[in-house]
Amino acid sequence: MGKIAFLFPGQGSQQAGMGKALAESNESVSSFFQKADEVLKENLSTLIFEGPQDKLTLTVNAQPALLTTSIALLEYFRQSGIQPDYTAGHSLGEYSALVAAGAFSFEDGVYAVRKRGELMEKAVPNGEGTMAAVLGLDREKLSAVCEEATAEGTPVQLANLNCPGQIVISGSKQGVESAASKAKDAGAKRVIPLDVSGPFHSQLMKPAADEFRNVLDGLSISRASIPVIANVTAAPMQDAGEIKEKLIQQLYSPVLWEDSVSAMIELGVDTFVEIGPGKVLSGLVKKINRSVKTFSVYDQESCEAAIAALKEDNQA
Repeated sequence: MGKIAFLFPGQGSQQAGMGKALAESNESVSSFFQKADEVLKENLSTLIFEGPQDKLTLTVNAQPALLTTSIALLEYFRQSGIQPDYTAGHSLGEYSALVAAGAFSFEDGVYAVRKRGELMEKAVPNGEGTMAAVLGLDREKLSAVCEEATAEGTPVQLANLNCPGQIVISGSKQGVESAASKAKDAGAKRVIPLDVSGPFHSQLMKPAADEFRNVLDGLSISRASIPVIANVTAAPMQDAGEIKEKLIQQLYSPVLWEDSVSAMIELGVDTFVEIGPGKVLSGLVKKINRSVKTFSVYDQESCEAAIAALKEDNQA
C-alpha cells in the first residue's frame, strides 16, 4: 500500500456550524472546542457553532476556528488507528498539520494562529492591500506580469500556487488591479477578486512576520514526529528551529501548494485525507494528479466513510 498524507484546509473553508454535530455527540471532540475557549478566554465555540458567518470569517476568528475544528475532527478520525506518513496544510492549515505532527500543543497552536490573525490584520491598513485569483495563466507568465506591475511602483506577487491554472496574487490594491489587467492581456481566462482583509503571503506582510517571531519565541515548538511539508519550500521539515523559521517566512512567501502535493506524490503518497471543513484541498489535489485517492473528512458521516474505505484498501 502507498503512503497516506493528512491535509488541513486554510482560511476560506470556515462555515458556521462546522464540527457542531460531532462535538455534541462525542466528548473528546467537544473538549477541543472547550480548550480553545479557555486559551482565548472567549466563547469561540459559540461563534463556530452558531455564527454569524461574517464575524466567523474575520481573520482573527477564522484562523483559530479552523484550527480547532480541524484538530477536533482529526481526534475523531484518529480513533480508527490510521496514521499519516506526512502532513501538510494550506497556509493557516500548516498550523493544524504541525499540531497533528506533534510540533505544537493544540493550545499553543490556537494561541499562535489568533496572534497571527491579529498581526496579519494590523500589518496593512484595511483597503490598501488585496488578493485575486488568476485562472488559466502559467506561473512563469504571471510572475513576469507581477514583476512588471511591481516595477511600476505598485507591489504585487504570486501568493498561492494552488494547482495548474489557478494562482492567487497578492499585494497593494493598485498592484493587484494592474497585474489583473496585464494578466488578461497575457491570456488569463479570468481574474476573480478575493474577499480578504489584506495582502496575505506578500512582502507587505513583512512587518507582521517580524512581530510574529516574538510570538513564536514564547511558545514551545518540538521536533515533529512525522514530516510536515512546508508551504514555503514544498519540502519535508521536522526540526523545531526550521519549523519556526518557515512559519515566519510563510507570512510573506508564496504557498507552494501544487509543488507540495507533487512532492508528496514523489515521496510515495497515493492517498490524501483532507481533515477539516470543506473539500477545497481534495479538489486541488485532483487537479494536480487525477490518479491519487482523496477523502474529505468534515463530519461524522464523511469520517466513517473514509475510515471504512481506507481499511478496505489496507486489506486488499
